[in-house]
Amino acid sequence: MIEIELDGKKVEVTEGSMVMHAADKAGTYIPHFCYHKKLSIAANCRMCLVDVEKAPKPMPACATPVTQGMIVRTKSEKAIKAQQSVMEFLLINHPLDCPICDQGGECQLQDLAVGYGGSSSRYEEEKRVVFHKDVGPLISMEEMSRCIHCTRCVRFGQEVAGVMELGMSHRGEHSEIETFVGDSVDSELSGNMIDICPVGALTSKPFRYSARTWELSRRKSVSPHDSTGANLIVQVKNHRVMRVVPLENEDVNECWIADRDRFSYEALNGPERLAQPMLKQGGQWQQVDWQTALEYVANGLKQIKTDHGAQSIGTLVSPHSTLEELQLAAMLTRELGSDNIDYRLRNAEFAAFEGVRWLGTSIASLTQVQRALVVGSNLRKEHPLFAQRIRQAVRKGAALSVITSSSLMADRDAWAINVAQSTIVEADQWVEALAAVAAAIGKTNGAAAPLAPKNEPDAAAQATAASLLSGERKAILLGNAAAHHAQASSLLALANWIGAQTGATVGYLTEAANTVGAQLVGAFPKNGGLDAGRMLAAGSGLKAVLLLNTEPVFDSAAGAAAADVIGNAQMVVTLSPFKANLEFSDVLLPIAPFTETPGTFVNAEGRLQGFHAVVKPQGEARPAWKVLRVLANLLGLPGFAFESTADVLRTVGEAGALPANALNNATAANAVASNGAAPAPVVASIYQLDSIVRRAPSLQLTADARNASTAPVASGQAEEALA
Repeated sequence: MIEIELDGKKVEVTEGSMVMHAADKAGTYIPHFCYHKKLSIAANCRMCLVDVEKAPKPMPACATPVTQGMIVRTKSEKAIKAQQSVMEFLLINHPLDCPICDQGGECQLQDLAVGYGGSSSRYEEEKRVVFHKDVGPLISMEEMSRCIHCTRCVRFGQEVAGVMELGMSHRGEHSEIETFVGDSVDSELSGNMIDICPVGALTSKPFRYSARTWELSRRKSVSPHDSTGANLIVQVKNHRVMRVVPLENEDVNECWIADRDRFSYEALNGPERLAQPMLKQGGQWQQVDWQTALEYVANGLKQIKTDHGAQSIGTLVSPHSTLEELQLAAMLTRELGSDNIDYRLRNAEFAAFEGVRWLGTSIASLTQVQRALVVGSNLRKEHPLFAQRIRQAVRKGAALSVITSSSLMADRDAWAINVAQSTIVEADQWVEALAAVAAAIGKTNGAAAPLAPKNEPDAAAQATAASLLSGERKAILLGNAAAHHAQASSLLALANWIGAQTGATVGYLTEAANTVGAQLVGAFPKNGGLDAGRMLAAGSGLKAVLLLNTEPVFDSAAGAAAADVIGNAQMVVTLSPFKANLEFSDVLLPIAPFTETPGTFVNAEGRLQGFHAVVKPQGEARPAWKVLRVLANLLGLPGFAFESTADVLRTVGEAGALPANALNNATAANAVASNGAAPAPVVASIYQLDSIVRRAPSLQLTADARNASTAPVASGQAEEALA
């Protein structure tokens, strides 16, 4: 440790730290623009000039290493004058357009200009003008004359997103931040550039000119999309969600969120919101009141149970639903006498439950891994924030190995991560490829691999094995396609064996916000009921189907065929925030999305995260847990006297505590050679994951959505392309 004196106080910091780090530790604010704790040091803006004793001129705090006994003054006359001079320089060409700037009220330049700017300018020359750029549907670069060239956005692209989409061209007063050869900004993390821009040069295109920051109420929430469980600040005006930004949580999402977390809110205010219960009568949809709709559903379920038995009733639930909603859906189905409930709509294999399939380690630990093997994932698109953490680990020297298909990883650069070893084979060969890695490890360790590969391990398998046998902190991560695979148990058994031989943790990246939670509440058949695959197969025999927050045509492996199967049922009830499943539903019940209901998600690492409603439900929409509770009461089912989500949560038990042996315990005996079964199709686009992102207009205009979709967007609802 090195001790310095900062404004008369002694501060101890590690060797190699900068004066800015010492100031942060001491709680002393030094004005700055280009410095950001998550980015490399550029020392562009010079706003952080401080007075260092014996230095002939002021020094930038962000780029001046501490030395033993250094004396630094941040409030001396020398430092203040230097900072004021830099501010005057920065404002020479800055347009005085704060009244119309979207950044007004949360602008670093505006704030610091109050303290360090002059009351008038000494310059009378014309200000320079920088022409606007069109970089896509998410980021507005309409007012680039405001840019102060801090290069935060450039460094974010290179260092965090992994793609240098913005750069600085020209020199001096002709310098501009721009994309090159007219490209758009297409990173799945691009919206974070808006947050880190210290001025109003980069702003949110969907939010542009919608509200002033001081008009917005700020409320905490949790993302309902992928399994990161990103913490959010939802900004609200007049009971309407206006903007979503990250809530910093170093253990989960750091200070970043993915674009689908940021911009999907558009769907919540869109034209496809379902605002009133609806019944289909004579082929025509009619709006009805809640009492009529729920009595219709309750009477229909009673009649079908009487006529065809309880096993003719099935429930398909979305893993994007809250823990409480999933618990009540499972309870209702089982109290009716049926075990036909499942959340695994995209799976091709439905193995017996042997333990919760989760990440197997903490999210924060992904940044510190030294060796990693990812199997069956499009890591960057499926889990942008996990990919970002692994990208940081690779930048620090970690070696990443990959076994996946060409549809998930077009080339070694597709993930914007330096991949050390890659095995790109079709999905039906993943078991063979992983078995080859296991054989190579077994040969080195003198252990018998659980499954002998058909051929000798090739160079890639041997290199992957050697990588996993070296280093200390190691992780084997199974992606969405591996979880949905027709031989998911074989992949898991091989991964567990490799993990045991190499000391690596083994886990699933997990598909949705509450995939782990769905397992904890038992939202799957336990006693011989039909799984999702059989419920969506021809001849399932279902007469009544309850669909909770899901659209099987888009959300299941059955795809378009699901409509024909479900359409054969006598009664199909859809509980959704949107006008969904119109072609085969008989009843539509409007439920509240995550912003309009309290609830709980359990993310990939098993972290229990509760949240509250941030706005009132739109129209006649009601929280799904209340709808299910009232429906159960109308059916006369016992055990549904819940007054709040907290009451429901207590019935789940220790939902947030994953025991050490909670990971699915598929053993070596479960590993079998390829059986020729077709693996499940995968979601082709990052913006087709759930019903909310499918209806967010700006997300559907991005390059990722356009490249994945082969069908036009109809009435705001994007078609899902299955590879």
